[in-house]
Amino acid sequence: MRSRWRWALAVAGLALVLAGCTEGAQESAAPMRADSAGPGSAASAEAGRAAAPQQDKGKGTAPVPAGQPGVTDRKLVRTARLELSTSTVADVVGRGRAVARAAGGYTGQESSGGRSATLSLAVPAEKLDGVLDELAGLGKTVKRELNAQDVTEQVVDVDARLATQRASVDRMRALLAKAGSVSEVSSVENELTRREADLESLQRRRESLAGSVAMATITLTVSEGAPPPAAEGPGGFLGGLVDGWHAFLVFGGGLLTVLGAMAPFLLALAIPATAVFLWLRKRRESKPPTTAEAEAPGT
Repeated sequence: MRSRWRWALAVAGLALVLAGCTEGAQESAAPMRADSAGPGSAASAEAGRAAAPQQDKGKGTAPVPAGQPGVTDRKLVRTARLELSTSTVADVVGRGRAVARAAGGYTGQESSGGRSATLSLAVPAEKLDGVLDELAGLGKTVKRELNAQDVTEQVVDVDARLATQRASVDRMRALLAKAGSVSEVSSVENELTRREADLESLQRRRESLAGSVAMATITLTVSEGAPPPAAEGPGGFLGGLVDGWHAFLVFGGGLLTVLGAMAPFLLALAIPATAVFLWLRKRRESKPPTTAEAEAPGT
C-alpha cells in the first residue's frame, strides 16, 4: 500500500516538474521571437513609411518608361507652309531669301510664274517660329500651316542597329586577321564587305534623320493680290458728263482701232480698183460715136 502511494506521489511530482519546464520554455521563447521579429517589422514599417511619400508624389506625373527619351528629348521633323499676297511678288521673294540667310538657313527649290512664285527655305529648327513671323510681315497672310513629325523611335532604332552592326564588323575583322587559308580569307572578306555596306547605309540614314531634325523646311508661296477697287466718280450732271466723255473716248478709240486694222486691206483694194476705173474711163472716151449720135447735130 505504501509502495502505491510512493508511486503516485512520484508520478505527480514528475508531472509538476514537466509542466514547469514547459511554461519556462514558452516564456523564454516568446522574447526571442519578439526580438527576432522586431527588427524585421521595424524595417518593413520604415520602408513602408519611406515609400509612401514617393508613391504619393508619383501620382501627379507618370514616369517615363526605361529606355525611352523624355519629352524634351523627342526628335521632331518640323515643316511649315506660308502663303502671302502682295502687289510686288519679286520684291517679297528676294526679301524672303534674305530672311532665311540671316537666320543661318538657305534657299532650296524655286519656281515662279507671271503673278506668283514658290520657293523652299531651310532654316534651323529652333528659329522656325521667328522666321515665320518675319516672313508673314512681308505681305498679307493668306494661309499658315505648321507640322511636326516625331521620329524619335526611328532615331533610337537606327542607333541600336548601328551599334550592333559596328560590333558585327569588328568581329568579322577579327576573324579576317585569324584566317589561315585563302578560302577562309575570301569568305570572310565577302561577308565583311556586305556588313560594311550595311553599316554605311545605316550611317547615311542616321545623318539624314539628324539633318531633318536640325533644319526645318518652309514652303513660301507669294501671289499677286487683286488690284484695289477704282474710286467712285462724282454723281449728277458732272458725273454723267464724265461718263459720256469716257464713253466717247472709248468709242473713238475703238473706231480708230478698226480703221487702223482695215487700212492695209483698203489700200490693197484701192490700187487695183483705181486702175480698173481709169481703164474703163479711157476706153469710154476713145470709143467712136454711134450713127444716131452722128446724125443728131444735122437734124
